[in-house]
Amino acid sequence: MNPQVEPRPMRGLAWLAARECLRVSKLWTQTVLASVVSSALFILVFGLSLGGRIKQVEGFEYDVFIVPGLIAMAMAQAAYSNNSSSIFQARSDRYINDVLAAPLRPWQMNLGLGVGGVFRSLLIGGALMAVALPLTGAPVREPLALTAGILMLVVLFGALGTIVGIYAETFDHHTFVNNIVILPLTFLGGVFYSVSVLPDPWQQLSHLNPLFYVVNTLRYGFLGTSDVPAWLAFLVTAAMAGALAGWSQYLFATGRRLKP
Repeated sequence: MNPQVEPRPMRGLAWLAARECLRVSKLWTQTVLASVVSSALFILVFGLSLGGRIKQVEGFEYDVFIVPGLIAMAMAQAAYSNNSSSIFQARSDRYINDVLAAPLRPWQMNLGLGVGGVFRSLLIGGALMAVALPLTGAPVREPLALTAGILMLVVLFGALGTIVGIYAETFDHHTFVNNIVILPLTFLGGVFYSVSVLPDPWQQLSHLNPLFYVVNTLRYGFLGTSDVPAWLAFLVTAAMAGALAGWSQYLFATGRRLKP
């Protein structure tokens, strides 16, 4: 008689997380390099072409001012795109059923499948910092605040990607949210400008953009300045991250749209 094998959920979590990270590293030219190159080109093109005409923004050289927003934009898109495509592919190929049948708790499934987005986002953010900081001379004035802002960013957009990946019926739904919602709102969130220079009512409308607060958490971490009080930017970002993380956990806990 074979001895009963005791389930080891933490080992399952480790292997699931390793699989998602391997998925990113195997396709590193698509998942990491492409985002780093495109964001670096933004810094070079906008920084060099407009830097001569826009001398300073909020007391900083223009190429320095746009660095935090571009890094936030690249990391947000990476965390979202990775998780939404991974979950959608898992549902489409039906190997999500193997994960659901494994002796894992719902939070372990959610975390294991979401680690890839965090991994990809941090790789891109680290690479961009390594390129942009020496190139522009951008400082890191509030490292603890920057760390907290990055953590909230990857949780927020990773959870959003998980939710969209669960609800998406076609791959177009995944790209629609990225191209029609995330990207425009990020551009309008003050990546290339300070909203304080906008006339009424555009300045007030900018404060209704949720990604405006995400951009300002990283800008405060890098430059020590923000278009709104730093505590408000962090509070709004933390609330959004908590709400979306709770929603994604609810979907795994209930099996909604995951189980047949």
